[in-house]
Amino acid sequence: MSIRIVDVHKSFGEKHILRGVSLEIEPGECFFIIGASGVGKSVIIKHLIGLLRPDKGELYVEGVEVSKLSEKELYPVRMKCAMVFQNSTLFDSMTCAENVALPLRKHRGMSMNEALKEANERLAAVRMERFADAKPAELGDGMQKRVAIARALTLDPSIVLFDEPTTSLDPVSARRTDALIRELCDRYGVTAIVVSHDLTSIFSIADRIAMLYNGTVRLLGTQQDFKTTDDEVVRQFIEGRAEGPMQL
Repeated sequence: MSIRIVDVHKSFGEKHILRGVSLEIEPGECFFIIGASGVGKSVIIKHLIGLLRPDKGELYVEGVEVSKLSEKELYPVRMKCAMVFQNSTLFDSMTCAENVALPLRKHRGMSMNEALKEANERLAAVRMERFADAKPAELGDGMQKRVAIARALTLDPSIVLFDEPTTSLDPVSARRTDALIRELCDRYGVTAIVVSHDLTSIFSIADRIAMLYNGTVRLLGTQQDFKTTDDEVVRQFIEGRAEGPMQL
């Protein structure tokens, strides 16, 4: 099992966000976590790399219980579990190649020349090698997202967490990002955990989907399970209807 989440609870002050979430995610799976804004989608993935700690429950990453690890003990977990944030978080003062080379220099002690050579190979894998010498500000949002994915892959993680990867992208860039995430799973065996409310993404590349509602998993299943469910809350969400039983 790549990821196991067991009865996780999380509150912020008086707001109880997660009320006992349990999930299991298989190696190499493209797994989507969906739901309305504020239901705790991003909260879950931040727990997996120790950015948040659960109030109750356990989280396992490739067999290691991470929720009680110290910052130092979390380093190996973060090396194998990369995250691509909603904003690409690239350094504007660096070229694309220098951005991708940074983790290689910091964590693997490579020289600049060695790191840049490998960075160019990583950019080629996301079809961005032509823009190696460009600054992020010279690129569109979709191209910046691909550079951020290349940077996330530099340390060969087995798991990549994507927080709203298609938000703010035009339709063509969004679908290219979807294709790239799907390729990571199919070609490289990466486990992709994608937080999203982009229905086109969900129903084109997801292997399985978990919908959060009122702090718990409302439905866990395949695309077909979601398309054929009789659950009116789920149907309202996937059909994008304003009227229905969902409480926001």
